[in-house]
Amino acid sequence: MRSRHIHLSFLVLVVLFASCKNWSNKFTVVGEISGLPEQKVMLEELSVNDVITVIDSTRSKANGKFELNGDAAEPGLYRLHFGENQYILLAIDKGNIKITGNWNALTNYHVEGSSASENLHRFITAIDEHLRDFNTMSMVLDTLQKRGNDSLLTVAKKEFSEMRFSFTRFVEQYADTTKSEPNAIFAARILNMRTEKVFLNAFTQSLTRRFPNTKMTKDFEMYYNQISATTNTPPAAMDGPMVGSVAPAINLATPDGKMVSLASMKGKYVLLDFWASWCGPCRGENPNVVAAYNKYKGKNFTVYSVSLDDKKDKWLQAIKADGLTWTHVSDLNGWESAPVRVYNIQSIPSNFLLDTTGRVIARDLRGDMLEAKLAEVLGK
Repeated sequence: MRSRHIHLSFLVLVVLFASCKNWSNKFTVVGEISGLPEQKVMLEELSVNDVITVIDSTRSKANGKFELNGDAAEPGLYRLHFGENQYILLAIDKGNIKITGNWNALTNYHVEGSSASENLHRFITAIDEHLRDFNTMSMVLDTLQKRGNDSLLTVAKKEFSEMRFSFTRFVEQYADTTKSEPNAIFAARILNMRTEKVFLNAFTQSLTRRFPNTKMTKDFEMYYNQISATTNTPPAAMDGPMVGSVAPAINLATPDGKMVSLASMKGKYVLLDFWASWCGPCRGENPNVVAAYNKYKGKNFTVYSVSLDDKKDKWLQAIKADGLTWTHVSDLNGWESAPVRVYNIQSIPSNFLLDTTGRVIARDLRGDMLEAKLAEVLGK
C-alpha cells in the first residue's frame, strides 16, 4: 500500500479563516482556567488568507476568570491567545460560550455552549493521539536503523506507512462529514496539497454545496486555486489502473448478499464508481451520476458502485436517499476493502469508465466531464 503524506508540521501552526455576511451574531466567551496567572488574554479571528485579527482582549483575574466578546457575521475559526504562546481553538457562530480547564493541562479544556467548538476539540485531541503514535514509531524506526536490523525495519516501515495512510483517511472523512465549515477547512488544511490534490479538489467543489454563499467558501476556493497552481506533482489518484489497461477483477456482495463481479458487466460500458455514504463530495456528485445513468442506461451503459462504507444501514440509507438504482457492492471493510488496494484508491469519489471489453477508457469523470465523455462514446 502506498502511504499518503501529510503536513505534520502544519499541526503546530494555526489554520487561518475569515468570515462576513450581511448580518451579525454577537457572542461572548467566558473563561475559568484554574491556575491561570494574571495575564493578557486575546480573542483572535483566523482567516483563510493568513490574517490574524484581534477581536477583543482583556486581562485575566487572579481566580483565572476572563470574559471576551465578539460579533460573528458567519461561523468562523477563532482562538484564545494566552501568554507563552498557548492557545485554545474555537469554532464560533453566536451565543454564550464557556471555557473551563486547568492551566497546567490546558489541552484538556472543556467547552459549553458551542457544539462546533466541542467537536473541534475532540478532533484536535484525536490528532494529538495520532501524533504521539507517529513519534513513538519514529523512535522505533531510528533504533532499528542504527542496529541494522533490516527485517524488522522493513516491517516497521510498512506499519508506519499504514499508520499515515489511516490517519489521512481519518482527516479526510472528518473534513467531508463535519457540519461546521470552519472545522472542515481546518481539517482540509492539514492535508498535503501535493499528494492529496484529487481529494482537495473534490472537497473544494463540495464546499459550495455544503456551505453556499459564505465568504469562507470563497476564500478557501481562492486559497486552493493559488496553491494548486504552484503544485505540479500529478495527483496521487493517477496511480492504479491507467487508461488503456484492463480493469482488475472485483467480486463483492450486493446489499442482499448476492455476489456480483465486475466481469459480469462485460458487453456494456460501465462506470466503476468508488464512493461512501459518509463522503460529502461523493453524495454531492451522486446527482450527476444519476442523471448520466438515466440518460444512457438504454444505450448499453450501467454503473457498478463499490462502497467504502463499514456500516450497512448507512450504506442502504444513502442508496435510497440518493436514488441510486444500479448495481451496488461492498465488503463493508471501509478503506480496508480489497479493491481499494488493487485500484490504489487514494480519495473518493473516484471512478473509471470501462468499455465493453473491460478496458479503462477514462477516469475520474465528474459533473460535465462525465456527461461529455458518455456523449462522445455513446452518442447524444
